[in-house]
Amino acid sequence: MTAKELAAELSGRKYGMEIDSSEEQEAKDAGLVVVYGCSDDNVELRGAIDSEVGAWNGTTLYITPTGMLEEPTCDNAEDCTCPYFAAAKKAAKEIKAVWHNPGGPCWTFETDIPHETFTIFEDGEPFCEGIVFSMEDVKNGD
Repeated sequence: MTAKELAAELSGRKYGMEIDSSEEQEAKDAGLVVVYGCSDDNVELRGAIDSEVGAWNGTTLYITPTGMLEEPTCDNAEDCTCPYFAAAKKAAKEIKAVWHNPGGPCWTFETDIPHETFTIFEDGEPFCEGIVFSMEDVKNGD
C-alpha cells in the first residue's frame, strides 16, 4: 500500500469514521502515518505512529525517523532546558496542524514531508484535510 492509495481510500469519509483498525494495521505494516484533526482540540496519528496530541488552536508536531518527538517532562518546569532535546527538535521534520475556526475545512496540515491528502466530511461539509506520509521519507529526508 502507498500513501496515495491509502489517502484515496480515506478521502470522502465521515467525521468519526476516518480509519478503522484493519486500515491502521495496514498503514503500520507499510510504514505509513495518517494524520487528521479530531474535534476542535486534537490531532490523531495512526499507522506507523499511534498517538493523540492536544492541539487547541493548532500546534506543531515534530517527527523523527523513530517516531514522534515528545516534549520532555521535568521536575522543575521553570528550568526545563535540555540541549539534546533542542538538537533533536531542530533536526526533526515539522507538521503544522492549523485550526481554521471560521469556514472549512476546520483542520489542515502543513509540512515539507512528501505526503498525500484526503478530506473528511462532517454534515456534508469538509471538516479536515488530513495527510498520509511514509516514514521512509522522514528517514531519508535531509
